Amino acid sequence: QVQLVESGGGLVQAGGSLRLSCAASGRTFSSYAMAWFRQAPGKEREFVAAIGWSGGYTYYADSVKGRFTISGDNAKNTVYLQMNSLKPEDTAVYYCAEVGKYSRGSSLFSDSTYDYWGQGTQVTVSS
Repeated sequence: QVQLVESGGGLVQAGGSLRLSCAASGRTFSSYAMAWFRQAPGKEREFVAAIGWSGGYTYYADSVKGRFTISGDNAKNTVYLQMNSLKPEDTAVYYCAEVGKYSRGSSLFSDSTYDYWGQGTQVTVSS
């Protein structure tokens, strides 16, 4: 029932910035957390960043700490990913994901935890 739509991807030179957005609709219960994952060709999908709505806690993969910032508005069912100092290795399809209802024992760093996924938006960083 929940639908996520990403936007904001594109082509940027190394060192540049992009801001991704994810809008959710159709929610019937409060979201526990939302996150961004990414997947490069030939590689597994990997965790990028997450935000837990309660307390506003944020979490980042080591590879993006200090460069990316996740933020959002739970009331608007919207999450953002500000990406600065982009590197060629950041090139990937970026996916927005949502935990509809938290189950004890789940990890926000695991893609299996998430119930809903967007279609993805391409980010390409040139050298």
